[in-house]
Amino acid sequence: MSHVTEDLKKASELPQGDVVRMLLQQHAGIRQLCATVGSSEGPARRQAFDDLRVLLAVHETAEQIVVHTVTSTHGSETLAKALSADEKEVAEMLARLEQVGVDGPEFDEIFPIFQIAVEQHTEEEERVEFPLLLGQLDETSRHMMGKRLSAAELVAPTHPHPGSAGSVPKQLATMPFHSIVDRVRDAMSRS
Repeated sequence: MSHVTEDLKKASELPQGDVVRMLLQQHAGIRQLCATVGSSEGPARRQAFDDLRVLLAVHETAEQIVVHTVTSTHGSETLAKALSADEKEVAEMLARLEQVGVDGPEFDEIFPIFQIAVEQHTEEEERVEFPLLLGQLDETSRHMMGKRLSAAELVAPTHPHPGSAGSVPKQLATMPFHSIVDRVRDAMSRS
């Protein structure tokens, strides 16, 4: 069974709105988009990468603000810090890939390394953090986290910002500015 199928199966076993269900669904989307970027060319690759960039930037920002904060207070500050450090590294690589562009000669060298880092990070969350959340929090608490995750995603930046990645205070301080700039940038690139 592929990771995407496995993520979606695990997600379907949890109630709608459960933060772990939402994250598993996003992980499935991230894995699928990574595969599409790796196997596509031209405009299809560019679109898949843009979709991946947006999903990852929004996902990681919201995850740091909502999920890792709860992980830190309900069991493992060390785990939360390690996951945030991984996310900073992913943000740095994603920013580099965006800078190089899907048609750039370095993209094919960097993307497989990036894909491995993303996969290792998602596996760590699924192996350690998600069971912690499922074991420490009741369904109502996870549902409330899901609402907070959705709210954070609405205002999260759509491009990587490595300077604030990995730090909740920096993210909260810069998120409104980055979000507005990113969304204007995205709108202008589509016109």
